[in-house]
Amino acid sequence: MTRVRDILKVKGEAVCSIGPDESVYDAMKLMADKNIGALMVVEGTKLVGLISERDYARKVILQGRSSRTTQVREIMTSRVVYAEPEQNIEECMALMTEKRVRHLPVLAGGQLVGVISIGDLVKSIISEQKFIIEQLERYISG
Repeated sequence: MTRVRDILKVKGEAVCSIGPDESVYDAMKLMADKNIGALMVVEGTKLVGLISERDYARKVILQGRSSRTTQVREIMTSRVVYAEPEQNIEECMALMTEKRVRHLPVLAGGQLVGVISIGDLVKSIISEQKFIIEQLERYISG
């Protein structure tokens, strides 16, 4: 069974982050530059939140705020749902579905060690199923 740590080994543990006092504009620019949909909000070494394109759309655009004058801390999600390296992907998929999130920070001992997305989970599940199918085909064909 694939675990979060297995996904991080393949994808890497690089985490794109921003500080809570930065502007939302800077956050959106960084997301665009990195072609990602969310950033971890880190203060010092502590994860304090997550900001996503969804936060921007709902809390800036729809409320008529300015991304250049609004700070990340004003719109970030501060009650962050997270995963741990030893969790299996099925648990993470259930958590993401239940909480309606697309990104899970990965914490080990309270420290941010990576991020997984719904896309990472789907890719892993497809890979695992492909492997099982190949094994079954070999078994059947003798």
